[in-house]
Amino acid sequence: MLRNELKIRLKNKETVYGTMVQEMTSPTVAQIFKRSGFDFIMVDCEHSPYDHSTVREILRVARLEKIYPMVRIRNLDYSLVTGYLDAGAMGLMLPRVESPNDTNTLVEFMKYPPLGTRGLSSDAPHSDYHFGELQEFIDTHNADTLVIAQIERKSAVENLKKILSNPEIDVALVGPEDLSLSYGVPGQTNHPEVKKAIEKVIHTAKDMNVASGIHMGNIEALKEWRAKGMQMIMYNSDLGFLLDGATDNLQILKKDK
Repeated sequence: MLRNELKIRLKNKETVYGTMVQEMTSPTVAQIFKRSGFDFIMVDCEHSPYDHSTVREILRVARLEKIYPMVRIRNLDYSLVTGYLDAGAMGLMLPRVESPNDTNTLVEFMKYPPLGTRGLSSDAPHSDYHFGELQEFIDTHNADTLVIAQIERKSAVENLKKILSNPEIDVALVGPEDLSLSYGVPGQTNHPEVKKAIEKVIHTAKDMNVASGIHMGNIEALKEWRAKGMQMIMYNSDLGFLLDGATDNLQILKKDK
């Protein structure tokens, strides 16, 4: 059974790199990003219309390729949480976190008893169809599932200590675009108030032994936040890479005419 080395690396204060999958439905997307050198993928089920079967296939190939698969869930629904975990997701990210009730409920749904209330389904992709002794199985999955709170609201920044107080929270990952919207400066991710909020996430998370991260398409900004201590670096998306590569290279080709 595949173990979540990504979580171990984060606990060891290492930096990990991933990207968002939001457009491609073929599971080969996992292979492509593995060949590119990414450590993980985040399948976006908040904004993208993926059905469960499509997500399951992407997760299956990702596990075979050992590019650790995460899912951003649409909302805090028990059937969604357990469904994606049973399908092989090694971590889940909850968007629009605003209160400790959000993160506490996420942990409750993601973890088996005694840490939570997740129902048991042992013969499923999340075990790679290798099921051993029950208690060992439960302990392994409780230890390996990565719990990610997406911080993208002003209220979340203000309540951050309470939100991250659950010891099972592993990562506070900033969504800078929505955060700028929440602060009344849409798209201005370099606005002083937005940057101050992001820095607060870094420092508060560090004080609480939680890794911090961010999702952006700007390399220079990502380098800046990495230098300030962010560990979970999520760069661009499948759609973003396609658009950027096609646009930039076509312009180069046209200039040489």
